Amino acid sequence: MYDNVNITYLLNSGFILEIGDCAIVFDYYQDPKNLVSKIIQDKKEVYFFVSHIHYDHFNPKISEFQDKVTKYFISYDVVTDVLPEEKTVILDEYMTYDDENIHVRSFSSTDEGISFFVEKYGWKIFHAGDFNWWHWKGDTKENNAFAKNGFTKQLKRLAGLKMDIAFFPVDSRLEEFLDLGVTEFCKVTEVKNLVTMHNVGKKDWIIPDDFPNRDKMKDVWCPKNSGDNHLIEK
Repeated sequence: MYDNVNITYLLNSGFILEIGDCAIVFDYYQDPKNLVSKIIQDKKEVYFFVSHIHYDHFNPKISEFQDKVTKYFISYDVVTDVLPEEKTVILDEYMTYDDENIHVRSFSSTDEGISFFVEKYGWKIFHAGDFNWWHWKGDTKENNAFAKNGFTKQLKRLAGLKMDIAFFPVDSRLEEFLDLGVTEFCKVTEVKNLVTMHNVGKKDWIIPDDFPNRDKMKDVWCPKNSGDNHLIEK
């Protein structure tokens, strides 16, 4: 129905997607330029997604938008009484929600909470939350082996998934290991457009020429500043 998605970066893993008369907000944390209220004011449908309880992914302030919100999709680990019960859907791992307007599937994470697969107006969108291969350079071999094992197990659940847009962490605090997770993720899934998130740190990421399935991707976007905007076309 709609041939493009307009994406606005908030901060960390927070994004606003505009698809026609619908707005989808992922992991609202901070909105320094007050973009959310401006964007959603004329939308017929508004959805908020919260992947987990960490302060840089969930801000109780999202309750202030409830008059405009169609549904809040909230991870099971988020305990809050500020959201309207009749508009709030709590999702555990590997659950599905369907109505006449939207399809949502939850997957697990390698940190807290869940990740999301969303279908709206024919667009297939994945938001990883904090699902990633968290290989920390200074950590113990045992902890890093545990992190790898957890990531590999979850990745098997995602193998073969086709996405028009995938939001995935590329966190420069991991130093030379910053793209371990996204590399493996793109090996086993089909991603048309990749958007990096959890962009913490100073190092910019440039996608390697030999990145898996690079020739099948249409676009890679690495936002830097709150308010950065990007248009993705079918």
